[in-house]
Amino acid sequence: MPEFTPIKTRKVYEEIIDQLRELISTGTYSPGDKLPSERDMAQMLGVSRASVREAVVVLQAMGFLVVRAGEGTFVSKSINNETIEPLAAILSMERNPLAQLMEVRRILEVEAAALAAERATEQDRLKMVEVLNDMKAVADRSQQGVEFDLYFHFAIADAAHNPLLRRIIKTLDNMMHQTFLVNRNEMYSDPKTADRILGEHQIILDAILNCDSAAAREGMLKHLEHVERGLTT
Repeated sequence: MPEFTPIKTRKVYEEIIDQLRELISTGTYSPGDKLPSERDMAQMLGVSRASVREAVVVLQAMGFLVVRAGEGTFVSKSINNETIEPLAAILSMERNPLAQLMEVRRILEVEAAALAAERATEQDRLKMVEVLNDMKAVADRSQQGVEFDLYFHFAIADAAHNPLLRRIIKTLDNMMHQTFLVNRNEMYSDPKTADRILGEHQIILDAILNCDSAAAREGMLKHLEHVERGLTT
């Protein structure tokens, strides 16, 4: 007979740890983001500052958080790096890393766009519209445009409301952003190419706003195919 351990009431700080880890894993707080102050978190959670402090200490020891004296508490940037760096090392040994990466992106992001069309909340829709408007407004598309491109794809991943899918897509897109940044900047330096990408993003966004999963799927597939061709020519 296996031995059972009596169940004990969980401590408050353990509940706080679970909530913070959930917020980090779902992307509500991304690597580098600053958390609210201990006092603000205590008020929001309805607990004591001592409990919040205890949770922060544990998460800092686990590598999830970084506490900077006089600045505050931040989500550790190494959370993504620990995933990206091994993948990047594997990718660097492949003969055609771009083709493989884009193939995986098509498998994941095409379906994510369809899920976003079905599941996006009003807040999700506003975020996607905001990012695309920012992308249209930037003067230097070869640099800022690439950043907003990344954020647009992140916003779609968020709107799919699948935490695991969101984490995988953000890891892959971050890796592509870092590995092929020069190539992506060159694409955006061509006004015609930049305008075409904006148009493709608009098609995807319109499909999501119209709750049309088939159109969102088709729009994302065509967009990623065009991106791959642009990066290889």
